[in-house]
Amino acid sequence: MKLGFVSAIFPDLSFEQVFHFAAESGFATVEVMCWPMGKADRRYAGVTHIDVTSLGDTEVKKINAVVQKQGVSISALGYYPNPLCANEKEAGIYINHLKQIISAAPKLGLEVVNTFVGRDHTRSIRDNWSLFSERWPAIVKHAESCNVRIGIEHCPMLYSEDEWPGGKNLPVSPKMWREMFDRISSPNFGLNFDPSHLIWQFIDPAKAICDFGKRIFHVHAKDVRLDRDKLHDVGILANPSEYHTPKLPGLGDVNWSQFFSALTDVGYTGPVCIEAEDRAFESALEDRKRGLRQSKRFLENFLS
Repeated sequence: MKLGFVSAIFPDLSFEQVFHFAAESGFATVEVMCWPMGKADRRYAGVTHIDVTSLGDTEVKKINAVVQKQGVSISALGYYPNPLCANEKEAGIYINHLKQIISAAPKLGLEVVNTFVGRDHTRSIRDNWSLFSERWPAIVKHAESCNVRIGIEHCPMLYSEDEWPGGKNLPVSPKMWREMFDRISSPNFGLNFDPSHLIWQFIDPAKAICDFGKRIFHVHAKDVRLDRDKLHDVGILANPSEYHTPKLPGLGDVNWSQFFSALTDVGYTGPVCIEAEDRAFESALEDRKRGLRQSKRFLENFLS
């Protein structure tokens, strides 16, 4: 497995600066964010370290030169919008950009693009599966034509009031993953696995890995801390942000020993990218760098 991080934590750094930091800190790989240029609508969104809309031969050569110079690979291209949102025009913009990223990946010699399925949070699960069957087959067909694998992150996107009550991402649990893969059985369609999103749903990440190991294309390393006293007060039907907090690996409730044991059992040898979303390490750029270095030291106990 190659240890890296998700570039979304560095919106203020250029592609070259991100990879320089990765190299000097001993990281092997980086998942590179490819949002459209412009203003972000939520935290960790809107970060563009590769602009796929202007990815010509010159830009490809520059990117490859940085990768070669620093000795740090690109694990995947990342873009996490809501392709199933209620506004069809808005969804079309997301889907079109996602297809552009998929088309761009082979130009850079890459095989994986990570994203969300999305969800209309105001509609039932049944209605959302109908939307999924309308919008997603063509995306996956495009990925197949480009020899690209799509890694779906299973974050529920249920943290703020505008995401209530259903959340803005449909496949959040093993049952949902089975449905997703039954509807689209393509070998190019899989998971970008993140244990933190399962912990607060009281789902065992290790069991999920064992059940879906062959579908795991990419891994995010993020932890989460449950506030049991607050959970006792508000209950599981409250907004999840009321009783859980994203943390750096090793500072929450993920059992990392069991997690990596399960990954090795299923033969996973791909990237493991730290997704840093811990507010305690975000006051300044140096805090974010320190948080990644600290996470690297912790995770190396399981990787080396």
